[in-house]
Amino acid sequence: MTPGRHPYLDHPSTIPFAHRGGAADGVENTAAAFRRAADAGYRYFETDVHTTSDGRLVAFHDSTLDRVTDAAGRISALPWSEVRRARVAGREPLPLFEELLEEFPDARWNVDIKAEPALVPLVGLIRRTGAWDRVCVGSFSESRVARAHRLAGPRLATSYGMRGVLGLRLRAYGIPAALRAGAVCAQVPESRFGIRVADRGLVRTAHARGLQVHVWTVNDPGRMAALLNLGVDGIMTDHIETLRTVLSERGAWA
Repeated sequence: MTPGRHPYLDHPSTIPFAHRGGAADGVENTAAAFRRAADAGYRYFETDVHTTSDGRLVAFHDSTLDRVTDAAGRISALPWSEVRRARVAGREPLPLFEELLEEFPDARWNVDIKAEPALVPLVGLIRRTGAWDRVCVGSFSESRVARAHRLAGPRLATSYGMRGVLGLRLRAYGIPAALRAGAVCAQVPESRFGIRVADRGLVRTAHARGLQVHVWTVNDPGRMAALLNLGVDGIMTDHIETLRTVLSERGAWA
């Protein structure tokens, strides 16, 4: 492990992330999805968190239940007693993030804070369970992830939000840009609004600052291979078997 690097990143090769547990099978962000990913050999999982009206921290991507469950309504407006009755794809319950930490003690979690009310409960849960080495916190909102870092200090791994990614992109072009201190990685899309984000310049710029680069959400084997050739440090995918095959063929599945 690189001296001074956060323990969350301690992995011997490119990190494979099961995005929402492997969303391709239709039961995203459920214990069943994460079990399937664990059985496939994954130890890094990506998920999202929202809070219910009574403050329970739910692993779920959308702000409402409507798209992937047999229920409806905004999670933040519903108590856990109602949210827990919803079923993803009509069959799988929504888990509390605390339950996932307990069920998968060897897993590491990349957690996207989808809404401001989830921030303090998430940091409190990490503190209470001592899961400092097991969780990396991210968000599209740079201010939100910066606040998480201020609350927790350097024990908490955080990624850059979109403002930080933009700063890295500008620096890769040779344009000065301020960057938040304390992040351990940049988690980026391949492209944004038709503009390539994950390229050799960004990877080189991030590595020069001691940051890893994780790219989301990549499901095509050719794109996976191209990103690995650029030297990215992690790939998030819905298609967990595909990524495992690509990494195995390169001798990089650990």
